[in-house]
Amino acid sequence: MHRFYLPPAQCQGNSLSLEGSEAHHALHVLRVRQGDRVTVLNGAGDQFLCEVGKGTRDSVQLHVLERVSIPAPACQLTLAQALPKGKLIESIIQKATELGVARIVPLIAERSVIHLGTEEREPKRAKWQSVAVEAAKQCGAARLPKVEAPVAPKDFLATCSPFEMALVGSLQSDSKHPRQYFEAFQRKHGRKPKAICLWIGPEGDFSKDELSMIQAAGALPISLGPMVLRTETAAVYCLSIANYELQS
Repeated sequence: MHRFYLPPAQCQGNSLSLEGSEAHHALHVLRVRQGDRVTVLNGAGDQFLCEVGKGTRDSVQLHVLERVSIPAPACQLTLAQALPKGKLIESIIQKATELGVARIVPLIAERSVIHLGTEEREPKRAKWQSVAVEAAKQCGAARLPKVEAPVAPKDFLATCSPFEMALVGSLQSDSKHPRQYFEAFQRKHGRKPKAICLWIGPEGDFSKDELSMIQAAGALPISLGPMVLRTETAAVYCLSIANYELQS
């Protein structure tokens, strides 16, 4: 069944309307017809089963048949991801959306190849948010992650709220397997963490000063195995492990 996205403010009542790019995609790419059934996601946990009504050149009317609310995950995952080269950040955002993150914070680290000026950051954020929307539609994610504008690690630390657990991928000799930290948290609190931040550095890792700053803020260094992973692989690896530990 085809999926579309509408923000929560446009998902009120028993009639919905696809406009702009969503209507174009429905009419001219997917070629939906009156009477077809489609799903609309609002990115806030609600899914709407709809029947396609009348369409015009640039809009499609939908009649809501059923609304299903998906509970929020027990743990909110934040991915603090150093910007990689090229368009790799888009692939990371896609995979992070599929793996259920609530928030993606692109980081301009010292060793990041890409450095964005202040005026470039909001347009990039908007573009990357649209990547998350497309990924959510593809995988059927009920909740849309919030993609933030790129910031330096120190600026993120200065403004973010504390996390119950923060883990940073590290090549240091004192890094531990993530499971050790999850097990220690469970023993101490009798439950799994409700808010986790995963820090992933750029190619070449965070600088020594950045890593010290991140760990001083409470992040625990984790090993990603014997191989040196590319940053996009490290992100998927860490998110997969977090999902496994939280759902086990």
